[in-house]
Amino acid sequence: MIINKISILGLGLIGGSFAKAIKHARSDIFISAFDIPETLNKALNEKVIDEALSAFDDSLNSDLIILALPIEQSLKVFKELSPGLNSNQIISDLCSVKGVFADEWKSISSSGKYIGAHPMTGKEKSGYENSDLLLFENSVFIICSENQDDQSLKPYIDLIKQIGARIALLNAHLHDRITAHVSHLPQLLSVLLMNQTDIKEDNISLLDFAAGGFRDMTRIASSDFKIWESILRFNNSEILNCLNLFQNQISSIIKLIDDDEYKLIGKQFELARLARNEIPINTKGFIDPLFDITIFVKDEPGMISKISTILFANNINIKDIELLKIREGTGGNFKFYFESEKEAASAKQLIIEAGFRIK
Repeated sequence: MIINKISILGLGLIGGSFAKAIKHARSDIFISAFDIPETLNKALNEKVIDEALSAFDDSLNSDLIILALPIEQSLKVFKELSPGLNSNQIISDLCSVKGVFADEWKSISSSGKYIGAHPMTGKEKSGYENSDLLLFENSVFIICSENQDDQSLKPYIDLIKQIGARIALLNAHLHDRITAHVSHLPQLLSVLLMNQTDIKEDNISLLDFAAGGFRDMTRIASSDFKIWESILRFNNSEILNCLNLFQNQISSIIKLIDDDEYKLIGKQFELARLARNEIPINTKGFIDPLFDITIFVKDEPGMISKISTILFANNINIKDIELLKIREGTGGNFKFYFESEKEAASAKQLIIEAGFRIK
């Protein structure tokens, strides 16, 4: 199967970024899209797409159909278009819940191929105007398939790799179970913690005393409910299971405090500390680890550029950069991440030779 023509239904943040990334990496691929006229005209003028579609079913002559609409609308269009696919066509959704699409596909009579996908990336602002051709660079692109050895996945996976993303293969329902634990439950807890603390005691706002730890735990409380409403609805069983498990944890800690069992509570703290230390800090979720080196960088203009120039000149690609700590006027520690251990070792040697300090 060769992908020469792609139709993207929905040119918002994800769909628009996908179109821009594909056009940048594979200018030979013909891209058509469906959205409101204003967005389509802008994408045409920017030469991001080659054709504006006037209806969803106009996409049925493409090799790959991408559904980048809200979950409900994507599911509706998915049901409408799938029966019309032939054996050389792929339909894929980019939604954040996967099980509902996998289940629906089983009831559809289609000659085509369905591949669920979830790019683990985004921005605080939505819409085509905020789309970015580098949005998927070094991010995780989850591909959901019942048969992960299926060779028909290869053309799509190869395309995703060409836009700079890293592939993770998961079963659709396992994807939903994992994201319920590591994404959906934390979102709800953040909202609840924020609302519980947004009160006054003796005319004093509790939030006036909220510091870094509280801000870290409630950062995602400002997320747009329009997005989360669909996630809660279509992954409700997994989310409810997580909430029930968490409710058991709350009941347990209440009893331990009530019974003055502080040694047992201490064990819970220790278990949590050990578990958190096992979180691979050099990954962006659902992915094999990257390899890192930590470099002390002086607080001077152009220092990061100097490091990247040295690595670029030696064909070493930086996959990610993380600022660990910085002191104004002195400098800070940065972690540079690389695809392989060999690249990390080579980068370390080059950086040392350039006079930088490795931590």
